[in-house]
Amino acid sequence: MEPVAMVMEKAWSFGLVLLWFSALSCYLVNAADDKNGGFGASFIFGDSLVDAGNNNYLPTLSRANIPPNGIDFKASGGNPTGRYTNGRTIGDIVGEELGVPNYAVPYLAPNSTGKAILYGVNYASGGGGIMNATGRIFVNRLGLDIQIDFFNNTRKQFDKLLGSSKAKDYISKRSIFSVTIGANDFLNNYLLPVLSIGARISETPDGFIDDMINHLSNQLTRLYKLDARKFVIGNVGPIGCIPYQKTINQLNENECVDLANKLAMQYNGRLKELLTELNGKLKGAIFVHANVYDLVMELITNYAKYGFTTASEACCGNGGQYAGIIPCGPTSSMCKDRDKHVFWDPYHPSEAANLIIARQLLHGSTKYISPVNLKQLRNL
Repeated sequence: MEPVAMVMEKAWSFGLVLLWFSALSCYLVNAADDKNGGFGASFIFGDSLVDAGNNNYLPTLSRANIPPNGIDFKASGGNPTGRYTNGRTIGDIVGEELGVPNYAVPYLAPNSTGKAILYGVNYASGGGGIMNATGRIFVNRLGLDIQIDFFNNTRKQFDKLLGSSKAKDYISKRSIFSVTIGANDFLNNYLLPVLSIGARISETPDGFIDDMINHLSNQLTRLYKLDARKFVIGNVGPIGCIPYQKTINQLNENECVDLANKLAMQYNGRLKELLTELNGKLKGAIFVHANVYDLVMELITNYAKYGFTTASEACCGNGGQYAGIIPCGPTSSMCKDRDKHVFWDPYHPSEAANLIIARQLLHGSTKYISPVNLKQLRNL
């Protein structure tokens, strides 16, 4: 048997270790509180509209870490970061205005460890979709199922950083989960030339959208089981109006591809029903519906009212009437008045457009964001 003094000394040492870990946990939580007014973390899921650099770390054909992407991104000094726009994404702007002091770190980045994750993690991936087959043309991308698998790893890290009780509180009461996904399920899956012909013969649009909604319902429920409670879910924008679609279909400036927009609207109607269902079914959760379709269509239809000179032509790209065939890269033509274009490249909005969209989501009425806007969601 050990002498009593030695046993007491070990107990005292163990107590000091526990006290130190407790103090560290309090410090980490309080440090986050001090810098962002009590808001927790911003967890971002989705596709290239909100990817902050995850695809930089994948062997993939879908990348944006080449100039002139990021030319107006101040945090990098105008260097490309993997964001598919000239500056900030909607997720970046929302995080800033909610008081998060740092941008959510890409999950695959080497620095996505330790207390850096307290401000949030970005899991989004260019080419990713709700369905696992979506984006296979790019070889590699992170679908929503994999993104949620990665959040499961992050969730365990939070327990280690803060202790299980404080971690649960931090994630469930003070953090926001944003999901911006679905466009690729049409553009790079169901509507994709050649690869999708078999799918369209064997599955009606109704059947495909049913599959999307059922899959998304299971995915959001998985996040709920990992203690997510505050959600904002974006619907699919008017994908028939992007420069790529207008260029390859040789449309006039005020025309959009009817089938693509009809599929988006059909999915959006089902998505709204799903979020109403989940709000009633998952106790303690709030699912906020972001009406991205109407927001972007408003910018496209009334672009001059918002200070834009075009809502058809990509600022950076090559090919066809609207520079909409070849993605933005070093050999692309680039406009000088980047804040006058709704679209940065053949697929993605400019920072100027992202800013208008983000501010409507933050402060807008139920026309675009319901049942509450993101400022109100933060304070719930």
